[in-house]
Amino acid sequence: MDKLRYPIGQFNMAEDVAVDQIENLIRQIESLPGLLIESVRDLSNEQLDSPYRPGGWTIRQVVHHIADSHMNAYIRFKLALTEDIPTIKPFNEALWAELEDARTLPVDVSLKLIETLHNRWVVLLRSLSTTELNREFRHPDAGVLSLKKTIGLYAWHGHHHLAHIKNFRKSIGMVNSETK
Repeated sequence: MDKLRYPIGQFNMAEDVAVDQIENLIRQIESLPGLLIESVRDLSNEQLDSPYRPGGWTIRQVVHHIADSHMNAYIRFKLALTEDIPTIKPFNEALWAELEDARTLPVDVSLKLIETLHNRWVVLLRSLSTTELNREFRHPDAGVLSLKKTIGLYAWHGHHHLAHIKNFRKSIGMVNSETK
């Protein structure tokens, strides 16, 4: 079950992110919207409303969750760049996933949002100096996080959920060159 829940493994919060890793991580964030669009392009509504694993969210909820999470991340970056170690407000992702928009809206709504958001986010990320990459915010549960570590976290996060969708596709026999 852990392999279904964490198909690419868990993010290592203890490991530091080196400055020379940043561009690769930004490219992962930059590529996510296109990969997500391709991963759900040919799924029916019934498939979108199927859980990616027993007891897990539906594929639709996963896509909307990525939009919710990455919007929060973008705001956290802006706060950390403009305030001294701000304490950010976490959100209850499980409850957000149960709200009407996450359960029923077409995935295209969030796919467009993710595409536009990532365009802005990548421009911001590529503009950061070494000093800015070391700026921090305080998460009430995770503690103090640097922006460079947070870049690693969200590169992982997007591809973690993309792997959920890819694994779902494989489980229903829908594999193409983009989702292998």
